[in-house]
Amino acid sequence: MLKFLKGVVGGSGTGVKDLPYNIGEPYSSAWGSWLHCRGTSKDDGSPVSIFSLSGNNPQDGHLAAGRNGVKRLRTVRHPNILSFLHSTEAEVSDGATMKVTIYIVTEPVMPLSEKIKELGLEGTQRDEYYAWGLNQIAKAVSFLNNDCKLVHANVCVASVVVTQTLDWKLHAFDVLSEFDGNNPSASGPMLQYEWLVGTQYKPMELVKSDWAAIRKSPPWAIDSWGLGCLIYELFSGMKLSRTEELRNTASIPKSLLPDYQRLLSSMPSRRMNTSKLLENSEYFQNKLVDTIHFMEILNLKDSVEKDTFFRKLPNLAEQLPRQIVLKKLLPLLASALEFGSAAAPALAALLKMGSWLPTEEFSSKVLPTIVKLFASNDRAIRVGLLQHIDQYGESLSAQIVDEQVYPHVATGFSDTSAFLRELTLKSMLILAPKLSQRTISASLLKYLSKLQVDEEPAIRTNTTILLGNIASHLNEGTRKRVLINAFTVRALRDTFSPARGAGIMALCATSSYYDTTEIATRILPNVVVLTIDPDSDVRSKAFQAVDQFLLLLKQYYEKQTSSGDTTGMSTGTSLDLGNAGLLGWAMSSLTLKGKPSEQAPVATANSSTTLTSSASTPSFGVETPSTTMVHATSSTDLSDQPVPVSPTSTDGWGEVENGIHEEHGSDKDGWDDIEPLEEPKPSPVLANIQAAQKRPVSQPVSHSKPPATSLRPKSAVKVTKDEDDDLWGSIAAPVPKSASKPMTVKPAVTADDDPWAAIAAPLPTTTAKPLSSSRIRGAKPAAPKLGAQRINRTSSSGV
Repeated sequence: MLKFLKGVVGGSGTGVKDLPYNIGEPYSSAWGSWLHCRGTSKDDGSPVSIFSLSGNNPQDGHLAAGRNGVKRLRTVRHPNILSFLHSTEAEVSDGATMKVTIYIVTEPVMPLSEKIKELGLEGTQRDEYYAWGLNQIAKAVSFLNNDCKLVHANVCVASVVVTQTLDWKLHAFDVLSEFDGNNPSASGPMLQYEWLVGTQYKPMELVKSDWAAIRKSPPWAIDSWGLGCLIYELFSGMKLSRTEELRNTASIPKSLLPDYQRLLSSMPSRRMNTSKLLENSEYFQNKLVDTIHFMEILNLKDSVEKDTFFRKLPNLAEQLPRQIVLKKLLPLLASALEFGSAAAPALAALLKMGSWLPTEEFSSKVLPTIVKLFASNDRAIRVGLLQHIDQYGESLSAQIVDEQVYPHVATGFSDTSAFLRELTLKSMLILAPKLSQRTISASLLKYLSKLQVDEEPAIRTNTTILLGNIASHLNEGTRKRVLINAFTVRALRDTFSPARGAGIMALCATSSYYDTTEIATRILPNVVVLTIDPDSDVRSKAFQAVDQFLLLLKQYYEKQTSSGDTTGMSTGTSLDLGNAGLLGWAMSSLTLKGKPSEQAPVATANSSTTLTSSASTPSFGVETPSTTMVHATSSTDLSDQPVPVSPTSTDGWGEVENGIHEEHGSDKDGWDDIEPLEEPKPSPVLANIQAAQKRPVSQPVSHSKPPATSLRPKSAVKVTKDEDDDLWGSIAAPVPKSASKPMTVKPAVTADDDPWAAIAAPLPTTTAKPLSSSRIRGAKPAAPKLGAQRINRTSSSGV
């Protein structure tokens, strides 16, 4: 017997003080004299259902039956029986009398009749859902009759409720009693509260109160009859009012009709056992029932069955009732993925089902599972998450990305699989804008530095494109130090032509971040040389870039002229030529051992700035000639340039946390460390001696300037390695094989010119002594930074 609690709520009668739940609005229907209300927990606000039964007399028969129902519901546990949470009984003042009320708190449910109207299913989908629901109720009845030897005696539509996941559950246990047919000494009524059951729901032996016949019948006889009544009410859409209506079978599905008739047999001993109904009826064999059943026993399936099932599930889900997929299948699938019982293909099904949810529900039901999956060590799961990141990436908050997602995604940058490295790289297009500046500087840029010298040309190309896309999310100091070095020193000198094209387009797309000094001294000298690139697409992009940057300089000049101030050469420009949009992926596939991967091309958001796709290059599996690697500031013909140092020889962009360096083009940044380091600069005195020794003796030098003035003005930006290349190129100018050399040198070709050209060719990438011939000199004075070579020459001359 339940303990009575005397908590009174001032005349409202809506609840009791000791009930830890708030009582809400009632539903329009409930079984018997019970009132079914919505409710919430006072602790966490979680939804519940609250059933209440009231009576003026504590000894009222309805209250006695209600207490029996509370006791039974509390002790009987089954997946298809309503879950009990809490119960209490209170006396509430109702004027001059005391009103006794029983409260039962259960999981949140809704009356079946109201849920059917809400779903509005028709045709095949309705029949499939009814089959699933009847399957669940039949399991509950079979459990009571066959396993517990209990008789419910009141199975009908009113005794069935539906959960939030659209599962059907049996309740209304007020009449529930033990079956005592095996007790020969038993006499009198077996069902103490059978008078609560409507006559239309009673089989003939119960109507006649023939307890002897009932005890001789199988335990399922009464409830099988009730299950037949439930089937009739479901398909007819009407509440059963007379027993004779059960003979009207026009609305019963043909596949279910034989079993329906056996359930309603006039002879109790011949009525069908509900367990047999589940085993034999073809009505329960449909796509919805089979799919949910497979998900519920997923742990018992082998890997082959799981893989086959989950690959078919996305298409299968489109054929099932949408509400059932979202409220039943989706939670099952999310749970299976979270706890590792589902295979990687299940992720595609989860995201497809999740796309049918509103944004708020997607964030609460799907995203938590996805975030947990990022910690998975299963490479197939990681690949699936990265391939579909465009479907859910925007829904992730910046805090979740920075703290929970990125640390796991970043492991893919150094993965041995090139395909996974590329997917990780492309995912940054969505994730990088949500990262903090500290994470970008301390982690992301270091990984991108390594990827820009990756062995896969597609990854190098896409790294350049990514940098162009996320440039707006970098702080000013990082942009100043990283972008030009990444695009000119590395991208424009890559042996892979799409990578060079990506570098040009990245420079154009980020043109608003460079001041006029950087454009004139660091960008244009590197881009101009690509106007004679062997690849026509690179040449075309180079000409466009030159035009764009010259226009920027011209407009800046005109602006300064009109304002009367020409000294502000370091001011940035905000001119937008339409190239600052998102760059497209230049590469859509990786070349792995000569075979492109199956990764689909990534769409670009701005076709006007889309780089060359994989279709524009003959084959990514064939390396371009070594002459396609262009030294941006060299003045000699490309055909005479040696094979440059592989970009994989670099080791990073330097310490990106240190902010802006003192000079714009510091050659210690790490971005421009592709070229070999020059030897130490000689002292000024030694440099003057060497310059004097190098000055031509037999040739007129009226056009030459003293060595001290041959360098750029000291007020200009600090000399970088690119500027060293200019000086180096001027020395190697007289190479006779160069057809594109515009510099003025002696037209006469001496006998020593050919060996000079052979020695001078590898100058940009080697430390060989270029001036070993003491009689042949260039037309221009030498730069002081080449002192190491001149020391060797002087030594050989005996000075």
